[in-house]
Amino acid sequence: MRNVDVARGQKVVLHEVNLSIATREHIAILGPNGCGKSTLIKAMTCECYPIVRPDMEMKVYGRDRWDVQELRKHLGVVATELPGERTSVTCGLDAVVSGFFSSSTLWPNLVVTERMRSSAMDALAMLGAEYLRDRWVGEMSAGEKRRVMIARALVHRPEMLLLDEPSNALDLAAQRELREILRNVAIHTGVVMVTHHLADILPEMDRVVMMRDGRIFADGAKQDLLQAARLEELFGVKLELTERNGYWHSW
Repeated sequence: MRNVDVARGQKVVLHEVNLSIATREHIAILGPNGCGKSTLIKAMTCECYPIVRPDMEMKVYGRDRWDVQELRKHLGVVATELPGERTSVTCGLDAVVSGFFSSSTLWPNLVVTERMRSSAMDALAMLGAEYLRDRWVGEMSAGEKRRVMIARALVHRPEMLLLDEPSNALDLAAQRELREILRNVAIHTGVVMVTHHLADILPEMDRVVMMRDGRIFADGAKQDLLQAARLEELFGVKLELTERNGYWHSW
């Protein structure tokens, strides 16, 4: 991205964003609620488009135009919720397979191959979630649904996984479990994570992008940016900071 502005409705929410992310990089995008983090992810995945002007440039894998279905083979997107009202009465395996079609469930007109089902089982296995294959999504816990959503994003075996506030609505045990799962995923693929929780930043993430008021506030090495003074300026509160076993915490 070079000099990228993005509008949502009548409001410009991203301003003059300059950002470059390498394939298979592990990066956290950190900032308070409403700072534009989720819109930045939507711009990366071509769900939102930048305002066109002469000095703007936006390329994904070297291209400025994509068929979104084709782009999903390179970028796996983990949404906050599984889409569609039929999802609750879809079994775990079918919900993961639906990632091939970006659909809410497996509708009768969709042709599902054995290769798709095999890839879906591989994705569930990577997350230790094979036991969810036959369970209805509506009967799963929040943590189990999150596993299915991640597996759904991984069925294409993408080079990059994009996560938007992955620990929201999870209890402490499910948060810890999710972070360990994502550490395993990070061995196989790049991870771009949007969050406002310091504890979500995995030990494998060595770069942090800070956002405030729709702009890039700072971009650099984790050790340099996760400092109390920087975080106080970013979030506007006094805090103390500690690091333990590769994870950072504030209070």
